[in-house]
Amino acid sequence: MGHKIIAVVGMCGSGKSVAVEEFEKRGWTKIYFGEATFLKMKELGLEINPENEKKVREELRASGDKGIYAKIFLPRIEKEHKKGNVVIESMYSWSEYKVIKEKFGDDFEVLCIATDAPLRRERLAKRGFRPLTFAESLGRDIAEIENIEKGGPIGIADHYILNNASTRKFKNEVIRYIESLK
Repeated sequence: MGHKIIAVVGMCGSGKSVAVEEFEKRGWTKIYFGEATFLKMKELGLEINPENEKKVREELRASGDKGIYAKIFLPRIEKEHKKGNVVIESMYSWSEYKVIKEKFGDDFEVLCIATDAPLRRERLAKRGFRPLTFAESLGRDIAEIENIEKGGPIGIADHYILNNASTRKFKNEVIRYIESLK
């Protein structure tokens, strides 16, 4: 079997970063689409906060190309895919999905992490890096669904993992999924 590319998708606070860490621990190369947002914020001299992050994320995609993030990282994905397995974090839009699926076909799959909304909001309020209030997380959900096509990759995912229990149980489910890819 050749090398795989897995995009880990889900709503904010679902546990995508925790899942991606498990891939990295097993030798997968991580490509973080959100890196383009932070680089652009730095270039513009903007403070890193949820409001600026949303603004830049939506402006990049509003350039008329909702697949922009996939296109920015496509050369790096190709390079890393030739060497080994790749995990993508923060692939949001249907257009990004189509760019990667067209290029890599069956080597590309989507793993969706699903978590009940009240639990996601609770987790987001408590997280150390970029915490969000209830109103901010609800606003982000709505903006991501309406403005950046986030529902498409979630709806078409090849595999789903429910993350409503303990971190340990969730990590075990992710590990089981990763091992099934061999």
